[in-house]
Amino acid sequence: MQSVMIGGPHLEVDALCILRSISPALDPTKHKGQAGKIAVIGGCREYTGAPYFAAISALKIGADLSHVFCTKDAAPVIKGYSPELIVHPLLEESYNIREEEKTSISKKVLDEVDKWMERFDCLVIGPGLGRDPFLLDCVSDIMRHARRSNVPMVIDGDGLFLVTNCVDLVKGYPLAVLTPNVNEYKRLVNKVLNCEVNDQDGPQQLLSLAKSIGGVTILRKGQSDYISDGAAVRSVSIYGSPRRCGGQGDILSGSVAVYVAWARELVSKGKFDANPTMLGCIAGSTLMRKAASVAFADKKRSTLTTDIIECLGRSLEAICPVG
Repeated sequence: MQSVMIGGPHLEVDALCILRSISPALDPTKHKGQAGKIAVIGGCREYTGAPYFAAISALKIGADLSHVFCTKDAAPVIKGYSPELIVHPLLEESYNIREEEKTSISKKVLDEVDKWMERFDCLVIGPGLGRDPFLLDCVSDIMRHARRSNVPMVIDGDGLFLVTNCVDLVKGYPLAVLTPNVNEYKRLVNKVLNCEVNDQDGPQQLLSLAKSIGGVTILRKGQSDYISDGAAVRSVSIYGSPRRCGGQGDILSGSVAVYVAWARELVSKGKFDANPTMLGCIAGSTLMRKAASVAFADKKRSTLTTDIIECLGRSLEAICPVG
């Protein structure tokens, strides 16, 4: 495995090899939960699709259980999308509570999440979270608790807005993964490196950014996905689609979460000598790009996020056949 992570000036990795190596075989002796338990922290009254896309993608790839912690307004909607998801209507927004209630409600939210935290193999923070100040404060507390519990976190969407404004939430935490798009990446570079994005020396700037945040792993999304943990930079250019429908980043965050969990388990058993967050990003990116290409081949301009999700299973099967 280490050999496919070494490329010198050539940044492209053997993504298919990594994907095959991490994807677990189906084993009838395993029980429910051993293939991964993922939790998405996100979803408010305006945004219910994003947390659903991330959570259902994790299940479609092969995780056994997928939870969503969202606001009370969002919960019935998200639950209505699929009975497969375990939905927790715990989060609150400012408009729904009085000032004097904030401290007690914040504690209640953290206490409830704490009951579940040790069960999760990875958290996805941010899809459909929104930017309500009280809600973001509660999620900040959840992230601090996840760090203390050594639970990996994949941070996307409004979670990146939160992190950009409070980098200390993830600084120095090697189990944190950031998945910025072009605009989110620009804001991170401006905040952390105090400069503009330099596409002429993009890989080196990405390396500096990850190193400056203390060794978090950053997956910079684009025509090619570039990934760095502050020690190396790798790229994934295989597959892909020209269709840029909204929601693909949510599929990616769910995919990366599953593969980070699987890679971390393998590394902990001494089966691979590599950073599990780097491995998880490479594998998640590869599968997402493969599914997008398969969906586009069928639907062309009308390709939607739901079409890509439906292609995750057969895309993985094409790369890693069960039989």
